[in-house]
Amino acid sequence: MNMKSCICGKPQPFAKCCDRFLSYNQTARTPEQLMRSRFSAYALGGYGEYLISTWLPASAKGLSILDLSKKTVDWQRLKVISSFQQGDNGMVEFKAWFCASMSFDEMEIMHEVSEFVRIQSRWLYVGGRVN
Repeated sequence: MNMKSCICGKPQPFAKCCDRFLSYNQTARTPEQLMRSRFSAYALGGYGEYLISTWLPASAKGLSILDLSKKTVDWQRLKVISSFQQGDNGMVEFKAWFCASMSFDEMEIMHEVSEFVRIQSRWLYVGGRVN
């Protein structure tokens, strides 16, 4: 990890960017902050508890902390295309580059539009449409 920029692509160091959310020191103030911290959680692996805690419970049925903690792909890069917030609803469109197999270098791109909802001052991931 580059000390000059976070895993999520922001220019701040990880400790001042996504780590503050992953360590539960702060909660995301915007849907984009939550999405970026969730990307970092997937990229690092081992953060299944964080991922479940930031998922709308009704949308997270059948998911387990153990499964979400596994690093199944090698997430390389994130680019936020747009983000939108109106009241307690939000949306983030992004592209994420990854290698599906840890042994291959062939890069793939996931293009998603994620939906978020704010409940009791906490943003939660509802789900996403993959394009």
